Amino acid sequence: MSILGLKKKQPKTFKVKVITMDAEMEFSCEVKWKGKDLFDLVCRTVGLRETWFFGLRYTVKDTYAWLKPEKRVLDQEVPKDSPITFHFLAKFFPEKVEEELVQEITQHLFFLQVKKQILDEEIFCSPEASVLLASYAVQAKYGDYDPNFHKPGFLAQDELLPKRVLMQYQMTADMWEEKITAWYAEHRGIARDEAEMEYLKIAQDLEMYGVSYFSITQNKRDTELLLGVDAQGLHIYSPNSKLNPNKSFPWSGIRNISYSEKEFTIKPLDKKKDVFKFYSSQLRVNKLILQLCIGNHDLFMRRRKVDSIEVQQMKAQAKEEKARKKMERQILAREKQMREEAERAKEEMERRLFQLQDEARLANEALIRSEETADLLAEKAQIAEEEAKLLAHKAAEAEQERQRLEVTAMKTKEEKRLMEQKMREAEQLAVKLVEQSERRLKEADHLKQDLTEAKDAERRAKQKLLEITKTTYPLIAAYSPPPAPPEAADFGYEPPRLDFKDSDMKRLSMEIERERLEYMEKSKHLQDQLKELKSEIESLKLEEQQQQAGLYSLQGEARGYVPEPVYIPHSNRNSAYMSQMTFFEEV
Repeated sequence: MSILGLKKKQPKTFKVKVITMDAEMEFSCEVKWKGKDLFDLVCRTVGLRETWFFGLRYTVKDTYAWLKPEKRVLDQEVPKDSPITFHFLAKFFPEKVEEELVQEITQHLFFLQVKKQILDEEIFCSPEASVLLASYAVQAKYGDYDPNFHKPGFLAQDELLPKRVLMQYQMTADMWEEKITAWYAEHRGIARDEAEMEYLKIAQDLEMYGVSYFSITQNKRDTELLLGVDAQGLHIYSPNSKLNPNKSFPWSGIRNISYSEKEFTIKPLDKKKDVFKFYSSQLRVNKLILQLCIGNHDLFMRRRKVDSIEVQQMKAQAKEEKARKKMERQILAREKQMREEAERAKEEMERRLFQLQDEARLANEALIRSEETADLLAEKAQIAEEEAKLLAHKAAEAEQERQRLEVTAMKTKEEKRLMEQKMREAEQLAVKLVEQSERRLKEADHLKQDLTEAKDAERRAKQKLLEITKTTYPLIAAYSPPPAPPEAADFGYEPPRLDFKDSDMKRLSMEIERERLEYMEKSKHLQDQLKELKSEIESLKLEEQQQQAGLYSLQGEARGYVPEPVYIPHSNRNSAYMSQMTFFEEV
């Protein structure tokens, strides 16, 4: 026999691709493998022990079917593609996820599948519940919220809400992210498996959770209905409402379910109740309905029995694993807290070090400035000492000058008193002159009036004389003596003249003019005297101010400062004098 004949013949195989919720796997299967062989291989690869919830689903024409474990894979209506594609999904759903789901991998696969069904709107979820579920999904993916790491926009690439919810409200992506982040920040300290379990605990209360829907008719009139199969039992819905069933048949109240080709019969446990029949047109769908009914009913009965040894071991191991992980998380949390405290202490020490370095640098700079200030102060002290000596010398000189100025001031005061006396006398003289000028003005007015009256009297006298002359001239001519002889002219005889002279008036006018000129000359002389007196007073005041300013300056230099110039106002009697001067200047 040849060596080639001794070799064992290689079995024929076919390729299979299995898609889970978070991975894709390819296997090479033998032609004789049954569905159970492929399913067990996938479960071992995934590490799943709670196999009774899952199955391998494949697509057949317009519907789907589950791979039967007791039949060979190639003998079923699987696609003829290479590789053959199967989806590893949850076929049956638990009533209470927290009690029934033991392994962490089981929880994770359920979480991913339910999340996808909610986002694909296969399970209806309100906007409020959608935001809360999204926050748990973010906690499971990213861990605890850290504002320094999770900046705005970190959820931009994640699909967290159903499109129906996004379109229902006029809100931007940033606004939705803000709402989700607000819930997400409150989940601090929750581990990934705990966040996924919280997600499932909320999702299991949704009306469409774990329900498989099928189109049916109730009678021959083809009244369209929907049949829902879940872990609780069978439910009949209206075609337009998948949330509230019209009629329900719990597994505990069903005695038997049977079908014959297209007709299904549900027999209640209570024989008084009517048998419910419905029809389904597709044989493949009828088999799927019956398969789901049997599987959900078996799990329903299994939940009400004592757990098997395998399940008890799994729960014990899961409990120990959770306790171990909890302990590890606590240790990790303590280490993280200690590390954060150490980092904070390090940062505080570094900050303190920088602060001390800054304080030392500032102290060093202050010391240098102090030394420079001390040198400068010593130099200033020496200069101040020299200035003090100089000021003492100036103070002595100022004291002498002050005494001299005091003597001068006394003299100035005496001169001022004399000038004030002269000024008072000048004022009295001015008052007398003013009174005299007023009296003379009045006399001049009287004289002018008398002159006017005299001129009027002269004019009237001349007029009257002229009238008399006219009336008496003919009489004089009639009674005139005979003409004198020629010798009479030698005796100097002249006839009487009739022209009258105003010598008295002229004399009076000349006297008035003379008095006016004398008055004007006296007034001018008095004005010159007043101006001279005014200039003397002003010069004396200016000299007195200068002396006082010099005295204050010397006193200030003796004390170490120089005062500002002092303005000394005129006295009230000087203002009266100035008013009199103004009057005479106007006159």
